[in-house]
Amino acid sequence: MKYNILSYLIGEGIRNVFKNKKSTLSALTIMCLCMLVFGIFFIIGENVNNIINNVEEAQGIQVYFKVDTTDEDIQKMGEQIKYIEGVNNIQFVSKEEGVKIIKEGLKEADENLYNISPQRIPASYIVTLKDLKSNEKVQQEITDIVGDKLDTITSSNETITTLMNIANGVQIFTFLLLMVLVVISLVIISNTIKLTVHARRKEISIMKYVGATNSFIRWPFIVEGIIIGIISAMIAILIVGLIYNILLQNVLLQNETIKNLEITFVTFSDMFNLMLSVYLGLGIGIGIVGSSISMRKYLEV
Repeated sequence: MKYNILSYLIGEGIRNVFKNKKSTLSALTIMCLCMLVFGIFFIIGENVNNIINNVEEAQGIQVYFKVDTTDEDIQKMGEQIKYIEGVNNIQFVSKEEGVKIIKEGLKEADENLYNISPQRIPASYIVTLKDLKSNEKVQQEITDIVGDKLDTITSSNETITTLMNIANGVQIFTFLLLMVLVVISLVIISNTIKLTVHARRKEISIMKYVGATNSFIRWPFIVEGIIIGIISAMIAILIVGLIYNILLQNVLLQNETIKNLEITFVTFSDMFNLMLSVYLGLGIGIGIVGSSISMRKYLEV
C-alpha cells in the first residue's frame, strides 16, 4: 500500500512537469542560467584556492644569519624555528650553496662579479608556511628567536597580501552571488508550481474535502520542484564542464604567460564530485523550498 502511494505521488509529480511545458521550460532555462553563472565563479574560486595552496607550499621566508654566526647556533635556532606554529618545513642553505645560487643568477655577467668567497655569504633557512595568513606572525617569532644573530628576513609580503585579498574577495563575492541566484531560482520555481496549483485548484479542493492530508496534496508538487531542480543542475554541470575543459585545454594551458608563471589549474574531474554535490543540493533544496512556498496559499500550513 505504501509503495502504491509513493508511486502515485512520484508519478503525479512527473506528470505535473510535462503538463505545463512552457512554464517548466522557462523555469529550467532560468535555473540553468543561474547555476551556470554560479558554476563559473565556483570554478574561479576553486582555482584561486588552488593557486593560494601552491604559493603556500612554495612561498618561503628566507632568514639570513650574520656571517660570524656559528654552525652550532644556526642549528639550535633552526630547531626552534621548525616548531613555530604555522611553519610547514625549513630548508638550510649553507654558505657554499649560497655562493652557488649567486653564481647561477649571474651566469652571463663578468666572471669577476661572482668570484665570491663563501665566508662573505651568510647561511640561511628557507621557511615555508602552512597558511599564508600566519606570515607576519611567523616572521615576528623568528626575529625573537634569532635576535642579534639575524642579518635580514626576506619574503614577498606584498604578493602574499594581494593573494589573500583576492582569495577573500572571490569567496565573499561567490557567496553573495549564490544567495542572489538562490533567491531568483526560488521565485522562478515557486511561480512555475503556482501555475500548476492554480490549474488544479478545484481538484485540490475536492481532495481536501474527501479527507486528503496536506502532505498527500503537497508531495506531487514538491516532486515537481525537485525534478526541475535536478534537471537544471545536471544540464548546468554538463555545460560548465564542457566549456571549462575547452578553455583549459585550448586557451589557458596554451598561454605563454601562464606557462612562464607555472600556474596550475584544477581539472574539472577533480572538482566534479564536489560540484555535483553542490549542484544537486541546490537543485533539490530550491525545488523543495520553492514548491512549499507556492503551496502556502492553498493549504493550511
